[in-house]
Amino acid sequence: MHTEGAEGGHDLRHHGDAEVRDDGAKLVDLAVNVRAGTPPKWLRERIAESLTGLAAYPDGRDARATVAARHGVPVERVLLTAGAAEAFVLLARALKVRRPVVVHPQFTEPEAALRDAGHSVDRVLLREEDGFRLDPAAVPDGADLVVIGNPTNPTSVLHPAPAIARLARPGRTLVVDEAFMDAVPGERETLAGRTDVPGLVVLRSLTKTWGLAGLRIGYLLAAPETVAELSRAQPLWPVSTPALTAARECMDRDALAEAAHAAHRITADRDRLVAGLEEFAPLGVRVVGPAAGPFVLARVPDGAAVRRRLRDLGYAVRRGDTFPGLDGEWVRVAVRDRATSDGFLRALRRVLPPDRVG
Repeated sequence: MHTEGAEGGHDLRHHGDAEVRDDGAKLVDLAVNVRAGTPPKWLRERIAESLTGLAAYPDGRDARATVAARHGVPVERVLLTAGAAEAFVLLARALKVRRPVVVHPQFTEPEAALRDAGHSVDRVLLREEDGFRLDPAAVPDGADLVVIGNPTNPTSVLHPAPAIARLARPGRTLVVDEAFMDAVPGERETLAGRTDVPGLVVLRSLTKTWGLAGLRIGYLLAAPETVAELSRAQPLWPVSTPALTAARECMDRDALAEAAHAAHRITADRDRLVAGLEEFAPLGVRVVGPAAGPFVLARVPDGAAVRRRLRDLGYAVRRGDTFPGLDGEWVRVAVRDRATSDGFLRALRRVLPPDRVG
């Protein structure tokens, strides 16, 4: 694990959806981490019903209160955003930051937003030999903004909440991206709802578990003064009425129970995918584990060629070389149902040298 300045070399604006646009539209999508089969019918119907109110300006008070109740915090600690990506832009533009640090490999949008806002960004690179696990001591004491994902995209590593909390200190904003935390059974290691960690900002997304990437809805939890500062940087009515409806509905008790059930199903499906990938260990395929998110990161020798061959067989996986700390041999594979993963594993077997596969 070491620190470096952020100097090019990675396409920070590349995201998984690029793998399935245009000529990739007919591929089996293992590149995007949105849960398959979503949004569910009941949620689509509730969102559709909200369209009758589009003549009125959006009113986010009920949705904000619902999110606050879900996490047991005062409403003043909640800010609704047009997806988690908007929150990164707000943090980069509104906060007075001198030395931001991003813990990589992780979702690249936070660093891209900081750089676009004119900041010089330092990186703490977690290492494969350490299992991409966090050592809080590796983060420079002088960092006044630290960004980390939990569970981290793309490594699928779930860092212990106490380890992340040790990064907090007076004068520092600690941003924890929990976009995939609701895919973790029991949301263990979450910091959402904690009010005792100084400078803590927790980001949540509803686009992953509920299949709402096209609707753009997320939120952050932070101290009231931070929420107020970020809110002033938002445009008027930043979240649409359909998105506000989705936020309210996804906080419902039945919806939370459905998400919890989905998290257990994802765990079982991921275990099967990991077991299948580990069968290719004789080829040098290495899986990062234990995985905790709805995706798996694996090192595949000659990864770029393997990705191309998989596309020829109808499967799109996420390239890893756009993530700082990774190179072209890494691929991220979304967790899908058993049949889809089995089909992918059969395709992978075809594009790897068969005489070396156990």
